[in-house]
Amino acid sequence: MREAAFIKQNKEKWLEFEQAIFGKAKKNPDELASLYIHLVNDLSYAQTYYTKSKTVTYLNHLAAITYQKIYKTKREEGNRFISFFKTEVPLIVYQYRRYVLYAFIMFFIFTGIGVLSAMNDGSFVRLILGDGYVNMTLENIENGNPVAVYKDGSNWGMWFYITLNNLRVGITSYVLGAFGGLGTGYVLLSNCIMLGSFQYFFYEHGVFWESVRGIWIHGSMEIFAMVIEAAAGLVLGASILFPKTYSRMASLKIGIKNSLKIVIGTMPFTIMAGILEGFITRYSPDMPNFLSVAIILVTLSLISFYFLIYPYLVYKNTHLKHVSTLQAA
Repeated sequence: MREAAFIKQNKEKWLEFEQAIFGKAKKNPDELASLYIHLVNDLSYAQTYYTKSKTVTYLNHLAAITYQKIYKTKREEGNRFISFFKTEVPLIVYQYRRYVLYAFIMFFIFTGIGVLSAMNDGSFVRLILGDGYVNMTLENIENGNPVAVYKDGSNWGMWFYITLNNLRVGITSYVLGAFGGLGTGYVLLSNCIMLGSFQYFFYEHGVFWESVRGIWIHGSMEIFAMVIEAAAGLVLGASILFPKTYSRMASLKIGIKNSLKIVIGTMPFTIMAGILEGFITRYSPDMPNFLSVAIILVTLSLISFYFLIYPYLVYKNTHLKHVSTLQAA
C-alpha cells in the first residue's frame, strides 16, 4: 500500500486518538486500550514499509502520548512519589531523548569555545570570572590548595546556598526555553564558557588534576543535571515552535507538563551535588586519589545511568509488557 493511501485510510482513527488524549472525546480505559492496540499495529506497519517517513515519527509520538494516558488512568500500585521517579520521568526522558542529545552536543561545543577562548586570550578568564575570583584562585594555587574556595563558610551554610543557586540556575535555564529555546541556549552557553575557561585556567597553571579531583566530586552531578535541564528547556521551546499535528496551545500544554517533570527529575541530583560540595569537596586535597576518583565515577555513573540508560530499559520493559497485556485481554 502506498503511504498516501495508508494515511488516508487511517487518518480519522488517528484524529480520534488525539481527541481522546486531550479530553475532547471522553474514553474509558478499555476504549483507550483498544485504540492503543490499533495504533501500535499501525506504527509497526509504518516502521516496516515507510522506515524514514514522517508518518513513523508522528505515530511513534502519538503512541508514547497515548501510552502515558493509559498508564495514568490505571490504578497505580505503590507509592506515587516512587513511581514518578521510577517510571514516569524515565519514560518522558526516553520520549524526548533527541533533545537530551542536542543539549549534550551544545554542552561540548560551548565548553570547547570556553577552552579555546581562554587558550588564545590571556585576559579572557578575568573577563568571565572577574579579577577578584581569579586573584583569589591564584593565591590558593600558590598556597598549594587550588580549590580552597570550597572551604569558605560552614558546611551547612555552603550546602544551602549552593543548592538554592543551582536550583535557581536550572529553573531559569528551563523557563527561558519558552523563548523558542534561545534563552536556554544562552544560559547553557554562559555556564559552559565559564566551565571551559575555568578548567583551562587550572591547566595553564599546572594544577589541572588537583582541580578535577576537587571540582568534579560535586560537578559530575551538578553539570550533568544542568545539561538535562537545558534539554527540558529545548523541549519547552520545541513545543511552541513545532506543534506538529496539534494546535499550538495543545502542544504547549504537553510541552510544559512533560518538560517540567524532567526538571523535577534532576532536582534530587542537584541537591545531592550541593551536599557533596558543602560537605565533601572541601576535603578533596587531603583525600587519597582513589577515593576522590571513586566518588567522581560513582556519582557520574548514577546520573548517567538514570538519564541515558535507564529510560530505555523502562520503555522497553513497560511498553512490551503493556502491549502483551492488552493483546491478551
